[in-house]
Amino acid sequence: MKRTGLLNPDLAAGVARLGHGHLVLVVDCGTPIPPGARVVDVTVVAGVPSFVQVLDAVLDEIVVEGSVAASESAGTVVTDWLEERGLNPQLVPHEDLKALLPGAALVVRTGEATAWANVALRCGVPF
Repeated sequence: MKRTGLLNPDLAAGVARLGHGHLVLVVDCGTPIPPGARVVDVTVVAGVPSFVQVLDAVLDEIVVEGSVAASESAGTVVTDWLEERGLNPQLVPHEDLKALLPGAALVVRTGEATAWANVALRCGVPF
């Protein structure tokens, strides 16, 4: 059994397949997932696990060179969460953020029930 890191086997495998430039979207439980998207759904019930819990676990595993969030989240707890983690996302209309879903290397659906709790993370490299 793994001692640390991601314990969800599907999430661990999805993260292990990521490369430079790939997009990972961490999204709330209301996000419409397009057919064919590579999704790991970790929802249990509304609010569990939270966006922040899942985001922190993913951020512990990947290098991020950029991020994108919905402009509608500006001034909300969501942008506070992102900025506290040093992400300082580019803000785009929510529809533009949703348009990134089909091309994402990985979509992680959380149990979060807070409006606009979605972020796209662009993978970097550790060297």
